[in-house]
Amino acid sequence: MTKMDKVLLIENEDIRNLHISPDECVEWTIESMSSKYDSILPPKISIHPQGTDFFNTMPCCIPGDYFGVKEVSRIAGREPSLSSEMLLYSSKTGKLLALIDCDWITAMRTGAVAAITISRLAKMNVRTFSFLGLGNTARATALCLTSIYKDEKLHFRLKKYKDQAESFIERFKDYSNISFEIFESDLELIKNADVLISSISDAKGLICEDESLFKKGILLVPIHTRGFQNCDLFFDKVYGDDKAHVEGFKYFNRFKYFAETSEVIIGKDPGRENENERILAYNIGLGLHDVFFASRIYEMLRDRVNNSFELKKEISKFWI
Repeated sequence: MTKMDKVLLIENEDIRNLHISPDECVEWTIESMSSKYDSILPPKISIHPQGTDFFNTMPCCIPGDYFGVKEVSRIAGREPSLSSEMLLYSSKTGKLLALIDCDWITAMRTGAVAAITISRLAKMNVRTFSFLGLGNTARATALCLTSIYKDEKLHFRLKKYKDQAESFIERFKDYSNISFEIFESDLELIKNADVLISSISDAKGLICEDESLFKKGILLVPIHTRGFQNCDLFFDKVYGDDKAHVEGFKYFNRFKYFAETSEVIIGKDPGRENENERILAYNIGLGLHDVFFASRIYEMLRDRVNNSFELKKEISKFWI
């Protein structure tokens, strides 16, 4: 005997057509970060077939009725180099609910986590943000910063790369509260940065070996972890989205202080305690946020999207 299960196929265009606001992304992310310790969240599995290419498998079961597993890959030379998909299930019935293109989800949840981290760990009243790497992750972070700091004057310092700085400025040209500054070199950008967001996905060695260029009170958010390993040794505090994701780092046992970012969100950790602390935040990416976003999007689309496929499942035991 067999049955036919309808599986929703959710494509990037379906998600974009929902016009989900940065406000919603920030709200969903805070909710998911707050639920971390009520979720089942094993560490991601990372496979590196060659060079800097990778496949990351990210499972998570969130409170309620959803389990998901996201596969994200980076392949040098592919356009785009980063890509991801998710299988979303009912954790109560085991039914496969949807196959989801996760590229939008990955970018926006990553940007939201970075922006929330900045709002909780940066020095008080800092509204100047320095960006190294100006792809979609940086744009998503900037969008979520404009949500958190509504109607406040923001200044974005940008590292020039090809035409990306000009394209970034064009993207935010209608935001009258944002001003921009372009820097030619990494070191000039790092010098005097109060908040440094790095979203470069590849780096050959260390980006800045001069400890003195990282000013007192800086918050460093290396989203893809590349290029700042030396900071592990001299920054006052290190935060991570999940201990299991960073405890394999070369210098983990030499961190001066470590806590999870979600502990700051729920009030278990004090976060920044003075204006001189140099803080490093490794938000490597949790399947928790992906499944949370995917479940909300699935609920919004399950009665709207006609694009689905029938999965033929046997319901009687079969023998090999």
